[in-house]
Amino acid sequence: VQLQASGGGAVQAGGSLRLSCAAPKNISSPNTMGWYRQGPGKERDLVARQSTGGVIKYADSVKGRFTISRDNGENTAFLEMNRLKPEDTDVYYCNLVTAIDGRWEYYWGQGTQVTVSS
Repeated sequence: VQLQASGGGAVQAGGSLRLSCAAPKNISSPNTMGWYRQGPGKERDLVARQSTGGVIKYADSVKGRFTISRDNGENTAFLEMNRLKPEDTDVYYCNLVTAIDGRWEYYWGQGTQVTVSS
């Protein structure tokens, strides 16, 4: 299963960017879609995720600045990133988690670079 991620880029501090992630329409449901980010030599950390039922979780560092949303019919998720800070600079990875035959299955998109300059 291939997730198609798009968006990202380079902005100055205080700017905004939008990430999109599309999963195949026949992907198992319910599921949770979201983004993680990873810097060089660091672990991949949760940024935000949203379930098909609408349950949302944000990392404390992005609360009030980032907004996740999704179109369940299209299996597409969006991450609106506002008031970006230099410390938001990382590679962002789209993620989808779903249960198949009693097992959790994890899918990832290609990473997209987000660079915020001061």
